[in-house]
Amino acid sequence: MQTNFTPEQLRDPAMARSNRILRTCVHCGFCTATCPTYQVLGDELDSPRGRIYLIKDMLETGRPADEKTVKHIDRCLSCLSCMTTCPSGVHYMHLVDHARAHIEATYRRPWRDRALRWLLRNLIPYPGRFRLALFGARLGRPFARLMPDARLRAMLAMAPRAIPPVSRNDDGQTFPAIGQRRARVALMIGCAQRALNTEINDATIRLLRRAGCEVVIPERFGCCGALTLHMGQEADAKARARDSIARLLAAEAAGPLDAIVINTSGCGTTIKDYGHLFAHDDIAAEAARVSSLAKDVTEFLDRLGLPERARSEGQGARVAYHSACSLQHGQQIRSAPKDLLTRAGFQIVEPGDPHLCCGSAGTYNLLQPELSAELRRRKVATLEATAPQIIAAGNIGCMMQIGGGTAVPVVHTVQLLDWATGGPRPPGLGAVA
Repeated sequence: MQTNFTPEQLRDPAMARSNRILRTCVHCGFCTATCPTYQVLGDELDSPRGRIYLIKDMLETGRPADEKTVKHIDRCLSCLSCMTTCPSGVHYMHLVDHARAHIEATYRRPWRDRALRWLLRNLIPYPGRFRLALFGARLGRPFARLMPDARLRAMLAMAPRAIPPVSRNDDGQTFPAIGQRRARVALMIGCAQRALNTEINDATIRLLRRAGCEVVIPERFGCCGALTLHMGQEADAKARARDSIARLLAAEAAGPLDAIVINTSGCGTTIKDYGHLFAHDDIAAEAARVSSLAKDVTEFLDRLGLPERARSEGQGARVAYHSACSLQHGQQIRSAPKDLLTRAGFQIVEPGDPHLCCGSAGTYNLLQPELSAELRRRKVATLEATAPQIIAAGNIGCMMQIGGGTAVPVVHTVQLLDWATGGPRPPGLGAVA
């Protein structure tokens, strides 16, 4: 793609990076075939290629974002399926993140949009506040139909019917390996996950310890910055990321780390990209170090090996594996979760069109509820077509999204691996398997 940025524009590292990305695009349109929003809407401007044209025009002219551009960029899930498909290696993730930052800097959203985004930014990254909001949402659920905005109704619908207990496996603790120590790892415990499903972290700690890992929880760990980064609030995201980097490196200063283990794949994609996010900042080396250590829990265990299987209960259960976009497209991890589940004794089946997003995508299901609901309907249909007893996923957002549309139990991959190797039965399974 030909571009016409001025030399002055290209002195901005972000603009220079976007220029390089734009120039790799050859207009082939392969991305339209795997774009979930294009599949639903059939509008070229709701495909990666169409959005690239909009972003190019907006950035190249230096104009403020307009309503049309904002509408189509907001509809992008950042699922990154287009990056997996693209034969030219267009790094769409960095391009759309730059576009969103430009939108937030130059476009004044309607007051309801601003209020909702402020609410999400000030609730979800704070587990305590988020738990209180979830209790409030449970009380408000019977009145959802009276809400004037579909996005508010979506927020009420997202709240789990039972709020999990606060985990004790939190904030600055160190858990020794069981048996011979084979590795020392820091565990990213997430932010929303600590309010929505505390058992995921508990299961991860148990499993890693049995695999011979000393598990360190960084002190006062907060949000990694992923949520606000994908809302275009780059300054907020970088402040959170800086804090995360400092706390993770403090854990390493107390003893060398073999990995930073992440069990929320949406966070993992962002943390692995810290090196890019801070490439021109004063902490470039520190950010790159954290990125180099970051590993999804299944990626790490695939290399380290699972603990020996300790029980037969649940072995052979038919598990439909949902591959989170942030894992299969963002981190290019596809086989490890399925291989581990198979080794643990489960029968793994995969839905049709596994590359397509379920519609969760961070805060997307709250900001674009109609599109998100249609994508969930399609994803649930393909999962249920496999006749599973259990659905497994590696990201809390996907679990909440899919679980809201099916009666099949949805659990985290690591919960099944923990169960198969001596841990307790995942609470979400009920009486199945």
